Amino acid sequence: MTESLHLTVAEVVRETADAHTLVFDAALPFAPGQFLTLRLPDGTARCYSLCCGPGERLMVTVKRVTGGHASNWICDNVAAGSVLEALPPSGVFTPRSPDGDFLLLAGGSGITPVLSILKTALARGRGRIVLVYANRDEESVIFAAALRELAAAHPDRLTVVHWLESVQGLPAAPRLASLLRPYQAYEAFVCGPGGFMDACCEALAGLGAARPKVERFVSLGGDPFAAPEPVEGAGGTLEAELDGSVTSHAWPEGTPLLDVLLAGGVEAPYSCREGACSACACRVVEGEVKMLANEVLDEADLSDGWVLACQAIPLTDHVRITYSEDPAAG
Repeated sequence: MTESLHLTVAEVVRETADAHTLVFDAALPFAPGQFLTLRLPDGTARCYSLCCGPGERLMVTVKRVTGGHASNWICDNVAAGSVLEALPPSGVFTPRSPDGDFLLLAGGSGITPVLSILKTALARGRGRIVLVYANRDEESVIFAAALRELAAAHPDRLTVVHWLESVQGLPAAPRLASLLRPYQAYEAFVCGPGGFMDACCEALAGLGAARPKVERFVSLGGDPFAAPEPVEGAGGTLEAELDGSVTSHAWPEGTPLLDVLLAGGVEAPYSCREGACSACACRVVEGEVKMLANEVLDEADLSDGWVLACQAIPLTDHVRITYSEDPAAG
């Protein structure tokens, strides 16, 4: 089982009236676009995207949600010196390389993982980056000052386009298509409210662009910090390739793939354990499985053999999986 971390908050930055950035006193390895799973004192767990870049301490930004238990508790109670339990950085909403040209589409607090990708591409890559950032109005723009500074420091590489609903209305697909057409060949990443992401994906599909990576915010109902239940019972076999090593396991019928790996001592990636974040995505190369739930992989991912390990149960006596590639959907 993945060991949890205890992170001390070094600083809390108020970005807007309803968005706070927690700066942790830690500089752990992470990939741009990944997230932390935080555990509140009452056991509630939530995933929050990292907004830091290379060389920066771990940072997540939490935006208040009306009636949101976790976001309101964090904004009201977490201060410098607070200690929060967390799982290590996870997630696949990440570029394979910082080089190349990127089209980053963010709505509201969806800017958090996008900013991490943007900072990394500017620091370590050589391509152009176009950010289209949608918000209700000017006062709700998170990281407004940071984005101005980055654009001023990289005028030849970074273009920031703000879309304000108070001025331009909702970002519908036809109008987005006109805006995005010059950048349809760029590698695209989309994060934000559901309607915004649907409009962006529709616009890109209409332009014939490659399928973008998409990151969806989720509220967890279970406890991803809990140890897996013991794995027992009759069934088939599982062969798993992870980080160049291949392991074999008995796979009892009806037991999720992730539970089998964790019980077998394999440090398999995961976060939500509810089929909602894609951190545990792997690819089936032999045999067949079915998923009990899936909120993130689309038909193209499924046809390529991608499954969510936390939700996959066996349909054949032998299954072979690999973690050697990332799915196209975040």
